[in-house]
Amino acid sequence: MSDSEYERTLAYAMTALAMLKRARIPPYPQFFELWYTYASGVSEKLNERLNGLMAGGRAPTAEEVMDVYREFLSSSDLEHRLSTVSAEMAVKIDAVNHAMSEAMVTAAHFSGELDAASSSLSVDIDGSELKAVAAGLLAETRRMQDANRKLERKLESSRQDISLLQRDLDDARRESLIDGLTKIANRKCFDDRLIQEIGAAGDQRSPLSLLLFDIDHFKRFNDTFGHQTGDQVLRLVAQTIKANIKGRDLAARYGGEEFAAILPRTDLEGALSVAESVRRAVHSRELLKRSTHEKLGRITVSVGIAEWRVGESVTRFIERADQNLYGAKRSGRNKVVGESEPDRVRDAVA
Repeated sequence: MSDSEYERTLAYAMTALAMLKRARIPPYPQFFELWYTYASGVSEKLNERLNGLMAGGRAPTAEEVMDVYREFLSSSDLEHRLSTVSAEMAVKIDAVNHAMSEAMVTAAHFSGELDAASSSLSVDIDGSELKAVAAGLLAETRRMQDANRKLERKLESSRQDISLLQRDLDDARRESLIDGLTKIANRKCFDDRLIQEIGAAGDQRSPLSLLLFDIDHFKRFNDTFGHQTGDQVLRLVAQTIKANIKGRDLAARYGGEEFAAILPRTDLEGALSVAESVRRAVHSRELLKRSTHEKLGRITVSVGIAEWRVGESVTRFIERADQNLYGAKRSGRNKVVGESEPDRVRDAVA
């Protein structure tokens, strides 16, 4: 490590410790990792999230910081699970290969004994010699039968173990594509799926639309009513989007308070209808504080829509939807804006 690299990483570490001390957050390993990542500036979204918690000189609680850690960094636990299961799978496969190798050696030995017996029987032999050959073949046959039974037991045991490990691996992979808080697809799943659907739309010459949602004034709502209520809002919006799509459509948490929906085989008109249904459904829900049932008012979302154009890149497709999202927010929020018809801004319904 160079001197400059050492000094830079040390500065990140010292900054992380200073921020933990100032906020009176215990310097547990996961909290130190979080603040070190913040100090390094490698995750813009993570920094935005923590800056929001610290707005106005406010010190975030340990619980709030833990939620941010789970949101941005705890995926390493999942990666560890995947790595562990994969390693266990490799051990089981090695055991199967070893058992098969032993069986092949036994089979080769048995084949050799058969060849030897065949050679002995090809010449004239007396009764005692014939009896000895038969006894030898019987012993070798029993040894082969025992080896086969052992192999069958090993293979059955390994098959069951591998089946369980495969299930754990599949579960972990599915979990890696789900947002832990909202239980809908995460950004990784969104990115992968959008690439797939663009490819399918190009091959089939079918429409494909993208919806981007942003919760209006979410930071102010979060600061006013607390982080737990903010999480409740995120879950409500996520499930509302999910409830208003169908079939191959995908609802995903795009980042922070932003969500997305991929609508294969849906043109702009259909996407406008879906977006408007979501906007109305979110606006119709009155939020209650779970502990006291206090009415906290209504939340709203702004929505930007783009329909994919043949040959268009993923980045440009998202940019156009994002531009329309900002158009919806600039025009007063709680609105839906579709790209090709800027005059078609759907006003909120009281």
